[in-house]
Amino acid sequence: MTINELPGTYNVIGSNQDENGIAYKGVLELTLNEQRRIRAKWLINNSQEQLGTGFFKDNILVINFNYQGDDDKTYKGVVVYKCITKDVLEGFWSEKHGNPLFLGEERCFRVGTQRELVH
Repeated sequence: MTINELPGTYNVIGSNQDENGIAYKGVLELTLNEQRRIRAKWLINNSQEQLGTGFFKDNILVINFNYQGDDDKTYKGVVVYKCITKDVLEGFWSEKHGNPLFLGEERCFRVGTQRELVH
C-alpha cells in the first residue's frame, strides 16, 4: 500500500479510553499536505471535531491529534492505525490525560465500499 491510497472519507466505529469503553461513531477525512504528510479531520458523534497530522510507513499510519473539549481545554493524543487494506483501518489511541490503564480503539471503513455497508 502507498500513501497515495490513503486519502478519502471513512466511517469510524470506536470505543473510548476508559474502563467502560463507551462506543462512538464518526467520520474521518484523510488528505495529504504539500510535504506528503497525512492531515486528518474527525467528526465524532456529529459534534466533536478533532484535527491531526501524521505519517505513514509499512502500512502503519500514526497521527498526532488534538481537540477542544467541552471545558474549553485542548486535549492531545496519538492514534496508530494498521492499514488492513486501502479501505479498512484498524487502530488504537491514547490521550495524554486519558486513563493510562486503557486504550481507545477504532475501526475505519472507506465510505462507498462494500465493507462499509456490513459494519
